[in-house]
Order: sequence, then C-alpha cells, then structure tokens
Amino acid sequence: MKILIINSGSSSIKYQLMVMPENEVICTGMIDRIGLETSNVTFKTSSNSLEESLPIPTHKIGLQKVANMLLDAQKGVIKSTAEIDAVGHRVVHGGSEFSDTVKINEKVKAKIKQLFELAPLHNPANLEGINVAEEIFNSAEQIAVFDTAFHQTMPEVAYKYAIPNKFLTENKVRVYGFHGTSHKYVSEQAIEFLENSSKIITIHLGNGCSMAAVKDGKCIDTTMGFSPSNGLIMGTRAGDIDQSVIFYMIKNLNYTPDEVNAVLLKQSGMLGLTGYSDLRDIEAEAEKGNKECQLALLMNAYRIKKTIGSYTAALNGLDAIIFTAGIGENSSYMRQLICTDMDYLGIELDKEKNQIRSKAVREINQVNSKAKILVVPTDEEFEIANQVYQLLQN
Repeated sequence: MKILIINSGSSSIKYQLMVMPENEVICTGMIDRIGLETSNVTFKTSSNSLEESLPIPTHKIGLQKVANMLLDAQKGVIKSTAEIDAVGHRVVHGGSEFSDTVKINEKVKAKIKQLFELAPLHNPANLEGINVAEEIFNSAEQIAVFDTAFHQTMPEVAYKYAIPNKFLTENKVRVYGFHGTSHKYVSEQAIEFLENSSKIITIHLGNGCSMAAVKDGKCIDTTMGFSPSNGLIMGTRAGDIDQSVIFYMIKNLNYTPDEVNAVLLKQSGMLGLTGYSDLRDIEAEAEKGNKECQLALLMNAYRIKKTIGSYTAALNGLDAIIFTAGIGENSSYMRQLICTDMDYLGIELDKEKNQIRSKAVREINQVNSKAKILVVPTDEEFEIANQVYQLLQN
C-alpha cells in the first residue's frame, strides 16, 4: 500500500511517500520557511536529491510543488496519482470529537474548519492540504491523524482549567495538547532505546514548541492547552502570558480582540523579541553580538528549564529528557543552554557528545548523569503512515 504523508506545520510542509507495511520510504522531503522571502525545498529518493531555494508564499503553492516533484518525468517517483492508495494528513486540533485516526469526509472537514479559531496557524493549513490532496490524488483515501490524540490520557487534574465547570461540561474548554504525534513517536523510541524508562520528558522544539510529561508511556501533562498558542516561547507565538495583558491591550491601548490575537500568535515569540522567527537566524545574530538575540535565547531556555522542573515534580522523578524536532535535534547551542545548571535534577550534559550530529537516537549526557539526555529524531510521517495503515486494515 502506497501512502503519502502530508505534515503541514505553521511554516513548513514535510512529506513522505511510503510503502506499508514494509516501512519502505520511496521519497521524502520538506518545504520550510513558507511565507518568508526565500523558502527551502528538498526532495530525496534513493537515487536522486533536489535542493532549491525559491519563494513559497502559501501552503497551497507548496503542496502543488510537492505534487509536481512526485510526478516529475526525470526525478519523480510516480507516473500517475492513481498509484497513491491513501494520503495521511496531520491535523493539529481535533477538539473533543476526534481522539482517533479517521477517514476524511465533509463532516470531518467541517469540524476541522470549526476549530480554526483554536489553531489558527495550523488547522487552516491542514485543511488546505486536505483540499489540495483531494483534487490531485482524487482516487486515494484521505485520512486524518490528530495531534491532540496522544494527550487524551491526561488526568482531569491536569486538563481541567480553574474556571466555572460549565465551560468544560458545556463548551469543552480544557487542555487538549498538541504535537501529540511527535511526542508519542519519540517517547516510544526513547523507552525502547533505554529499555527501562517510566518517567520521561519530551521536548519538541521547532517553530512551534511544546513539552510533555510521559509516565509509563502515557502522557500525563503537556505545555500547550486549549489551543497551540500557550506554553513555551515559539517562533511567532508568545506562549504563556498573564491574561490581564490581553485586557490591558484592549481597554488601555485600544487594540481590537483580533489585533491582540494577531500580535500574540504572529508577531510575538522569538520574532517579537528579535525581529527573526527562524532560530538559525537568531543564533547567527547572537554569535555576532546581537544583545536582543542573546537574551531571547536565554529566555527561551529558561522557560524550558522551569518546565523540566515542574514536570519532574509531576512525575515524582526523572529518567530521561528527550530533545526532538528541528531545533531540538539540530541546535547544540539550545540544548546546552537548557541543560546548564540542571545537575540538581541529575541532568549533566556531555559537551562533546552534544556536538555530534546524527540521525540516530543518541545519548548526549555524561556517563554518571543520573538522568539520561537523548536526542531522538522525530518521525511524525512514519507514525502517521502506521496509523493510516492500521485504520485501513481494520
């Protein structure tokens, strides 16, 4: 069964064509920095590799580019879209209605659209991916895998907000959590690698960032909540903020609610602090002596460190912390900032191991470190493909 995986992030599209259940990857690629002046496009097969930089202003244009590369007469991997049996879509917010992988129909798409306001940087891109895929791969089964699903094991003490009960019972206002596909995959990989690990913290750092406390393979807490906007400092999202700031901006600074929403989601985070949303640019500027960039990196690491401490308390111990996603896997500097002065919790980084780049699961802690520090490359695409295959086999 040939399954095309489309993983639309807030500023990127990852894609992968796989044969299941053999777990054979036919091609893989990514388009990142969508919406910026120049986007990076990659397309890789066992025999060909394409890398180019060009403007990709929207997710729709990006998905059309992906389809063109798959069908390319010289470097493509399919001759007809009819070869694709299923398209698996990562969908960020499933609300309270979707806790499992589902076949996509008009009702499912309508629900994804209803949740736009709760995941404004993601669900629109996810639905755009579905609509474009339905046009291009019109004979394939379209399947949705929801980011919120892994976090459904959180206990009520963790997912309930301290507001009147009716908001939960009548309006389903609660912590949902996101990046669940990634947290699920890397936590399972870490447990397998360590062989015996029941208390781990997964740290997903990309343009969007989140953490999860995982006990005995089950999520018990996570930093993102009702929407993917709170928790850690992100590329353009503010993360946690006192709600009084919102009312101050509206009442005293004459912002409209929509304008406040735009500021907190699209103009804040690392972009608001530095003028850059991509961490690679921020690290480069910090090395040149840019004080704003240096402070922003310290702020980012500080919030992560605080969360490690609180989750260690929630887990009543710590076996390992896991770094994953674009920043977590590739930024040795951010990993070092986060792990500095954390020896009280048994976290001791080996600076030489931290500099090694690899696509394999690896330890970067000192030999005597009480808690393991792992870098686990996430593979949301494989996790999505597996869930799609399992659904279609049942």
